[in-house]
Amino acid sequence: MNTTRRIADPVQLSLSFLERVWGPSHDLDAIDELMTEDYTITTGGISITGRNEFKEWVRNFQQKLTDAITESQETIRNESGDRVISRWICTGKNNGIFGLPADGREVAFTGIAIWSVRDNRLAACWVERSALELYQKIKHEGS
Repeated sequence: MNTTRRIADPVQLSLSFLERVWGPSHDLDAIDELMTEDYTITTGGISITGRNEFKEWVRNFQQKLTDAITESQETIRNESGDRVISRWICTGKNNGIFGLPADGREVAFTGIAIWSVRDNRLAACWVERSALELYQKIKHEGS
């Protein structure tokens, strides 16, 4: 017998996160509503655990990439609804991203996020992004 609880629209949950937190409003308080208290994101080989720690990480990232907007290009979920995968593109203005000099230049990079969903909230995320390529582009064009 399969006891996996069906998740109510996990795709909409992930899209709401991208729209509210990474959209123009940058509503960091939405994290409290959309994420579990022990939410963990793993990106660039580093894990950030806890909603407050995640909010601080997002706040810092959005200061380094001003006007940051992340748009979903494609979102799918597994059959049980406890995993959501999103392919996205993030744009913004370089304000010191990756420790490089801030120059206000428009930048864009792509990525993939795999979310775990628990209790109708995002519980964990693993992100792979084209950070190295963006770093090299900014560094090369800034020289």
